[in-house]
Amino acid sequence: MARVPTLLIVSLLSAGPAFAQTAPVTQTSIRVVLNRVHNYLLTAAPLRPVDATTGAAVSLDNMPQNVALGPTTLRVDSYEWGVTYAGMFQATDFITGDLRFRSYARTNINGLTRMAAHMRANYPDATADNFPPDLASTYSLRRVLFPRIPDEAGAQCSAWIKASRVPGMTNLRPLIDTYANWMSTQQYRLSDGTLARNTPLPNTVWLDDLYMGVPCFAQMALLTGDQRYFDDAAKQVLQFYSRMFVPAKGLYMHGWVQEQSPHPAFHWGRANGWALMATAELLSVLPKDHPQRAQIKSIFQAHAAGLRRVQAPSGLWHQLLDRPDSYEETSASAMFVFALTRGINMGWISRPTWAPIVLRAWNGLKTKVNSMGQVEGTCIATGLGWDDTFYLNRPTDVNAAHGYGPIFLAGSEIIRLLKEHPEVATTNATAQFEPGFEN
Repeated sequence: MARVPTLLIVSLLSAGPAFAQTAPVTQTSIRVVLNRVHNYLLTAAPLRPVDATTGAAVSLDNMPQNVALGPTTLRVDSYEWGVTYAGMFQATDFITGDLRFRSYARTNINGLTRMAAHMRANYPDATADNFPPDLASTYSLRRVLFPRIPDEAGAQCSAWIKASRVPGMTNLRPLIDTYANWMSTQQYRLSDGTLARNTPLPNTVWLDDLYMGVPCFAQMALLTGDQRYFDDAAKQVLQFYSRMFVPAKGLYMHGWVQEQSPHPAFHWGRANGWALMATAELLSVLPKDHPQRAQIKSIFQAHAAGLRRVQAPSGLWHQLLDRPDSYEETSASAMFVFALTRGINMGWISRPTWAPIVLRAWNGLKTKVNSMGQVEGTCIATGLGWDDTFYLNRPTDVNAAHGYGPIFLAGSEIIRLLKEHPEVATTNATAQFEPGFEN
């Protein structure tokens, strides 16, 4: 197909009912959505320190020796909540004068850090494999103190570093160093240094881990001034891309196994979301003169072009991106909105082309936040699958925590776009693009 160098606008009439007119996206309407989610999380995911023996609530100022996290609807120490904290800090930055989001994140992170320091002092000989049995419950601080998989270190690492720049934070450096050291030196890698796992098969690369590693390394480079962290982050993007990106579709496969060929290529939405967010996080801070910057920017653009071709008329994206018969999934869609809008705001992709896409996507996303502030339509935790049925049958749940942080990231990034370029608010958010057009 010949390249089409201009935007092709499809009229509302010819686009049909799937493209029905929606209200323009405004900063105020986005704040309404984010406030609703924030209010829900105050009760669904507060910091609840308890006595591990009795389960009784305790104060951070009078912790027992064996303090633990009390049960909450959504876990406050998880990688999903690392993304949520980062999203709330960003929302505070982009929504001038509203400190509620920052207050929530600061309270939880400060509390977790104080609890972890307390546990280290009281159990100096504890390790990941020798954690006191009476403290090894689901709600213990074991994975805060002793991460054992990327999910327990990567997203938290980058969130804690971002938090360390916020006024009123306690000393976060011990946990930052724990997380960064584990991701840098203890997480399993292939012979060329690519982050990998030995599950479900030996030498398996999970696309999800691009986000667990890259933002952590990029933020450590900023924190320490050690450029080797930038080099490692760039290497991960390039090596994941070389193994897992399918150029014909402009999409990543979910997993890759070194000893398996060919590998079944399932283009799971959320895994692609992790990849695009990781690339955006790196490009946001990677020095302009870094030797891999131009190539990484091209990777971002190629992935963005692939995603544009599979966006649903609602503005959302599907559970399996290239399968319109699969359900529209919220967490992946929010991740794409954040990363693509960051791309617009940073000038990596063109504003005239992409503003209609992200505005239409936000209009789709806001319908997934119910009146309670719960985020609906998010796929539950998902490992690697070997057939499409596995992904197609994964259920959604409002307690799937993956959807909450990306909502804050997406909404606040669009607010930034509207503040800096208010004219985009009148852009036809039902624009479609000829698939042959490339940026």
